[in-house]
Amino acid sequence: MSADRDFAYGAAAGLVGDLLLGDPRRGHPVAAFGRAAGAVERVLWRDHRGWGALHAVVCAGGAAGAAALATALVRRSPAGRAGSVALTAAATWAVVGGTTLGREARAVGGALAAGDIEVARERLPHLCGRDPQALDADGIARAVVESVAENTSDAVVGALVWGALGGVPGLVAFRAVNTLDAMVGHKSPRYRRYGWASARLDDVMGWPGARLTAVLATLAGDSRRGAARAWRADAGKHPSPNAGPVEASFAGALGVRLGGTLSYAGRVEHRPVLNADGRAVRVPDIERAVKLSRRVSWLALGVAVAAARRKRRDA
Repeated sequence: MSADRDFAYGAAAGLVGDLLLGDPRRGHPVAAFGRAAGAVERVLWRDHRGWGALHAVVCAGGAAGAAALATALVRRSPAGRAGSVALTAAATWAVVGGTTLGREARAVGGALAAGDIEVARERLPHLCGRDPQALDADGIARAVVESVAENTSDAVVGALVWGALGGVPGLVAFRAVNTLDAMVGHKSPRYRRYGWASARLDDVMGWPGARLTAVLATLAGDSRRGAARAWRADAGKHPSPNAGPVEASFAGALGVRLGGTLSYAGRVEHRPVLNADGRAVRVPDIERAVKLSRRVSWLALGVAVAAARRKRRDA
């Protein structure tokens, strides 16, 4: 059994584990990393890009280094290949979040379908940082679809890409960087400078996964032509270099309009509309987005396994 098969079996088992179990409510490894990163921040924080870069290196580098050490120890242990598969499966399950993403999206969609907008507003922060009180039912549905699209890349596809490239350390490094971006990468007064390095690193590491997500959404969606057209025409209008292709391709694939006016903690942003020829998002589109996300995730596993095998042959 070669290393590419270790990754194939382990990553597939990890995705199945996520499908069956979702994220644990307590003791999640990503939450533990977040607490550790918060402790490092309390020691290092200065209103300076250099200190923020050090924070990113210590946290993401430390997580990747620990994963590399664990990989080496498992490969040298009596468990051998079986241990390597098990470690890959555990790491994949720990870093992907497709099932929880779909579960939270459906919870909001269910509340909207029942006409209970207050419950929908309470659940929306589990998915994104929008101000739910500033949104009506249609605005909440649009926010959910946008979050499903972006997090398909961040929570599943990007991790699989880096797993194919770097094994367990690649999986862990991607999730660490993505978590740091969520913690300190936003443009608040406290993190405008300190979080700059984490945000830029997240842009770099998210680049391949976002493009693969857009390609797969185009192939797996209801309208390939619409997805390709929206991606080509509108992706560059989005302020995020990675969210743009993903949200635009999902918008075209689903035949809906995304983007427009958003509110984050009282700060209003006017973003360009993606797929302007599409219709407004409706509540049933949440389920369609979740199903598209699931198809993209399994296709991404196939691509990642193929990439790992090719990398092995070329080595």
